[in-house]
Amino acid sequence: MTDIRYDRAPGDSLAQTTREESASSGPLIYTIGLVLAVILTVTSFWVANTTLLWRPGISLGLTVLAIAQMGVHLVFFLHITTGSDNTNNVLALAFGVLVVILVVAGSLWIMDSLNENMTLGPELMNLQMQH
Repeated sequence: MTDIRYDRAPGDSLAQTTREESASSGPLIYTIGLVLAVILTVTSFWVANTTLLWRPGISLGLTVLAIAQMGVHLVFFLHITTGSDNTNNVLALAFGVLVVILVVAGSLWIMDSLNENMTLGPELMNLQMQH
């Protein structure tokens, strides 16, 4: 037999594995993913509510924990990897991330423009105060 290694997510089984191995590893992998997700969630709540951390670093810490949480879900629950059989999944994920970034950036840009355009100019403020 050859030793061919494939890039695969935890819980994915190769064609050579037996049913007993894949049946026993499935719940174990999902349990590990669940435990990691719960730990990351509890840590996020602790980071948000503690006074022990440097205040400006809290948002960075929450961002890192959120990215780790997404990684746990993608690998342990959705089984998305970079293997050749998962190319479409990775491309769909990358496209989804691009769309989310565009929507968030566009929303922030629109809200910033609305904030500038909604304020009255100095001429109108003076005119309004005279009446």
